[in-house]
Amino acid sequence: MDTWDPFVLARIQFAANITFHILFPTISISLAWALLFFKTRFVATGQQHWMQAYQFWVKVFALTFALGVVSGITMSFQFGTNWPGFMNTVGNVAGPLLAYEVLTAFFLEATMLGIMLFGRPRVSERVHTLATLLVAGGTTASAFWILALNSWMHTPAGFEMIDGQAHVTSWMQVIFNPSFPYRLTHMLIASGLTVSFLLAGISAYRWLRHDRGAEVMATLKVGIYAAAVLIPLQIVVGDLHGLNTLEHQPAKLAAMEGIWQTQKGAPAVLFGLPDAQTQSNRYEVSIPKLASFYLTHDWDGEIQGIAAFGDQHPPVAPVFWAFRIMVGIGLLMLVVSWFNVWRMRRGRALAPWMARVLVAMTFSGWLALVSGWYVTEIGRQPWLVQGVLTAAQAASAVPAANIAFTLVMYLLLYAALLLAYVRVIFHLASKPAKARQDLDPAGVAPPPTREPQGAA
Repeated sequence: MDTWDPFVLARIQFAANITFHILFPTISISLAWALLFFKTRFVATGQQHWMQAYQFWVKVFALTFALGVVSGITMSFQFGTNWPGFMNTVGNVAGPLLAYEVLTAFFLEATMLGIMLFGRPRVSERVHTLATLLVAGGTTASAFWILALNSWMHTPAGFEMIDGQAHVTSWMQVIFNPSFPYRLTHMLIASGLTVSFLLAGISAYRWLRHDRGAEVMATLKVGIYAAAVLIPLQIVVGDLHGLNTLEHQPAKLAAMEGIWQTQKGAPAVLFGLPDAQTQSNRYEVSIPKLASFYLTHDWDGEIQGIAAFGDQHPPVAPVFWAFRIMVGIGLLMLVVSWFNVWRMRRGRALAPWMARVLVAMTFSGWLALVSGWYVTEIGRQPWLVQGVLTAAQAASAVPAANIAFTLVMYLLLYAALLLAYVRVIFHLASKPAKARQDLDPAGVAPPPTREPQGAA
């Protein structure tokens, strides 16, 4: 395929935008709930280190939220510029779902965020805690509506086509389409894991810089224990999601597993180099019949191969490798989190080498999430809306030169913003604890005479 084909460039541009954008909601969704946990622990116990944790991480949340909003606006413009056929065909479904997200979630987040950031010296502790709760609820509500639309694009339901346009027949079926429960749960747990390793990694970084107060140790334990609980849940949910994919998107599942020919007793391919020309995996390392067993619960269960779908299947190699990267990082998260929990329960202090491992894994959740997202979105190709609209049918006639120019600008800007984001977070973490003590994000010390409500 010609790299300078405007259709290819438009796909690359949208992929770049969604890759950059999804990084930040992934953090803000679960970080808001972590902030609520820190705040309620402070209110319940009166222990100042919980408020110090809140004040540090609310700055990270504010930065994350801002970048998520800006990149989301940029991404939405492309529906009109590069993919007009999308809204022309399914706008009656997509438009209201996006509007619900703005009306029920974004307004709530944006309004309460100001109280979270600057309101604590001016409102009661109860109101400030309520604002944190509403922001956390708003981030999750945003995920609900966006994942409802995304899931509908994979498993469309509750509509009929009239004169080439989708018209809703049941909003309940549109929203709660067959893949929605699995996709939403999988995404929310992925967000929790991303934030868990962010908390643990940044806390370990501060620990290595000899910032080892109660605040750092508390957030380190929260991150590690949360990861240890969430990763087994994610493995179970991921398996259920895979079974749902087998039922509704078997071509994607075949690409994920690297199964080229329909067969009974299909092997689980651990490693291989997918070759589209020979429809085989070079240097394949596999376990006989295992794929059939975990996909059909029958050692001799039949699995459709990629060849069974003609040309209506996704590119195999990107889906195959992205899936293995996601699974590999997930297994690493399991080992690291459980090993640290085991050490902590035995009363052992954090070892410097393990602290460096946690720092290295600070943004491992991003890598796993993006890999999983590529499995989901590339695996849907050539469809934009499964069985309804192909990506080629939705593309615009914008000249390749125009798309190439904006693509380069986007990539340069996103690289700079991403580097700045990571550097700012580590810069905040490198500040001495005294420079942060008792300061809210506005730089205002809370009233010294206020006693936390409900303090022990």
